[in-house]
Amino acid sequence: MKLRYAMVCSSNQNRSMEAHSLLKKEGFDVSSYGTGQHVKLPGPSLREPNVYDFGTPYKHMFEELRRKDPELYRRNGILPMLKRNVTVKNAPQRWQENSSDGAFDVVLTFEEKVFDSVVEDLHSRLHVELKPVLIINLEVKDNHEEAAIGGRLALQLCQELEATENWEDSIDKIIINLRDNSTGNSCIASPSTDANF
Repeated sequence: MKLRYAMVCSSNQNRSMEAHSLLKKEGFDVSSYGTGQHVKLPGPSLREPNVYDFGTPYKHMFEELRRKDPELYRRNGILPMLKRNVTVKNAPQRWQENSSDGAFDVVLTFEEKVFDSVVEDLHSRLHVELKPVLIINLEVKDNHEEAAIGGRLALQLCQELEATENWEDSIDKIIINLRDNSTGNSCIASPSTDANF
């Protein structure tokens, strides 16, 4: 079964892009998005984040932060993350502005509030095809180590979904297997038949 996937986190920087990168390398039909109002990256302090608009190229962010404080942004992992992102796609995209990208079969989110935003957005859209979409939340902390674990978990989940004839018949077993084999990541599944594209 060839499914179309969307990976969604808050800023389309760390968790969604880690999963997007892994799935893309494995040949999946995958896109990624963020649900926040802006793209936020850590700054010199919690009160001084680096804030960008969605659509700002990753390369621009990389070059700007490298000019500001290369040691800080290398040490906290932001420059390596942005360097990876440049190889995956041009710029972060906002979920709520993705309708022209077409329908997805599976949407994976990496935080409960992102999951809620995706479900709310899908319910508010004009449904063209009335095709069910599977929405799954993998609760992943927004740090580089947890994003790597969450990305591998997302890849495993997508591989299992691809191996099925029909995800609707197999989802319960796949989720139970995923929960049994995950190390501390909580997984909330919503095989939503009322959220359609």
